[in-house]
Amino acid sequence: MKESDVLKLENQLCFSIYAASRAITKIYRPFLDELGITYPQYLVMLVIWENNSITLKELGNKLYLDSGTLTPLLKRLERMELIRRERSTEDERLLCVSVTEKGLAMKAQAISIPECILGCIPTDIKGLVHLKKEIDKLLMDLKEQA
Repeated sequence: MKESDVLKLENQLCFSIYAASRAITKIYRPFLDELGITYPQYLVMLVIWENNSITLKELGNKLYLDSGTLTPLLKRLERMELIRRERSTEDERLLCVSVTEKGLAMKAQAISIPECILGCIPTDIKGLVHLKKEIDKLLMDLKEQA
């Protein structure tokens, strides 16, 4: 690559990942609008649905988010009665986040979203699985650098 090309937007890996992420998030929007939640709130709910109850720290680790970013998301989800935040009875320093009955009902509504999203992406499933593995590997490599 020529030195003059190194700063071209089209040559930036970070931009391609960023733009693809925004495009995929846009595909999610109508499905999530039906549930009344945003994409970041959906990610939080995915983790909580998977775990039923999880500490704030564990949630942050899974989503690569700090508590300052997570707290407003969790407060909104709690106001919507989808989750409950409580201090651990074993260790009051830990904040536990758990799903409510209303949150579980939303899980039943959301179950078809991944399949709908795949139907909107014009790439074969094998290619997407391979891409995900490569991005996951990149993420792990970057996490080791941090």
